[in-house]
Amino acid sequence: MNRRTIVASALALAVSLAAAPAFSALAVGARAPDFTLSGFKAGAPITYSLAEARRKGPVVVYFFPAAFTGGCDLEAHLFAEAADDYAKAGASIIGVTAGSLDRLAEFSADNERCSGKFPVAADPGAKIAKVWKSTLPTGISNRTSFVVAPNGQVLFVHSDLNPREHVALTLAAVRKFKGG
Repeated sequence: MNRRTIVASALALAVSLAAAPAFSALAVGARAPDFTLSGFKAGAPITYSLAEARRKGPVVVYFFPAAFTGGCDLEAHLFAEAADDYAKAGASIIGVTAGSLDRLAEFSADNERCSGKFPVAADPGAKIAKVWKSTLPTGISNRTSFVVAPNGQVLFVHSDLNPREHVALTLAAVRKFKGG
């Protein structure tokens, strides 16, 4: 193999690996698997049920790798800032991480992160993230956001390790679903 072929093969592999999480997530139109997880909202322990939350309107389910890391902190902060906009559109938010439950109480209440605006839940072993096809090759949660309709249908999916567009895109999808 010559050098050009090796470089081209390596580049193709890198592009396919980078794109893999976006293409492997649960697809639009699929039935979102319900789950019940332990978590926290505003520092208080909760048991979160997606089935119950869906009864009240669309739900934004966002998977994130780990609390108290740069991208995840920013993403939580952005969702917290937009929480009132989601509520006005009739939607709720849940953050889910394969990270441990022990630091989520602090993360859920911290004013630089969730600000007590929405619940975050632990997914030990990324069992739920795997069912939703939202894991990284390392086995932790990928940064993937879903909008789930009250009937359980996946309306929108965005998978990108960059946290900056998740809020704008999911909020637009909620508004489109609600007709506004």
